[in-house]
Amino acid sequence: MLRLFHVPLSPACRKIRLSLAEKRLEVELVEERYWEKDPDFLRRNPAGKVPVLKMDGRFLSESAAICEYIEEKFPNPALLPKDPEGRYEVRRLVNWFDDKFHTEVTSKLLYERVNKRVMGTGYPDSSNVKAGAKAIKYHLDYLAWLLDQRRWLAGDVMTLADFAAAAHLSALDYICDVDWNRSEVVKDWYAKIKSRPAFRSILADQVSGFLPPAHYADLDF
Repeated sequence: MLRLFHVPLSPACRKIRLSLAEKRLEVELVEERYWEKDPDFLRRNPAGKVPVLKMDGRFLSESAAICEYIEEKFPNPALLPKDPEGRYEVRRLVNWFDDKFHTEVTSKLLYERVNKRVMGTGYPDSSNVKAGAKAIKYHLDYLAWLLDQRRWLAGDVMTLADFAAAAHLSALDYICDVDWNRSEVVKDWYAKIKSRPAFRSILADQVSGFLPPAHYADLDF
């Protein structure tokens, strides 16, 4: 049994959960309060952050590296294309969400509204929330531009790029921070990926003190 030390609304953790579920790999989820810097957890990952996946008797860290490790160990169904150009585009988009989107949107909305309260580190910074709410519009428009040209974000088939984007957007959707009416093509893409069996455990998440909106788990939102 694989074991994932995670936080339910962490996009990095969700990306791994989606990858494992798509490949039908069972995993035990262990919720980790990483900010408390428990010595046992720091031994698993000295960086002191989630996700950490216990697999093959080893503790693996860093979500992008974990996802590629999973891909190499369990190549079917494939989440990376076989051609170098296709693999490049997937990796570029995964980095876009894990870096640019995370910095400009997730850290400004999810971290301010949820993480600060859960960790007991203060109240949301309204200027950060305002900046995140503005930035997500740009990113949704970029997704719409990509999807106007492609069936999925990186091309004609679903890839890790779609899971990286959906991981962030699903976490933000839990706190009702995504305007799905901004783009019909983006909404249709999310409805398509949200309806996959791999998404079921994500939609079942419950975070103490935060109730998701009614549409969160609705496949026909």
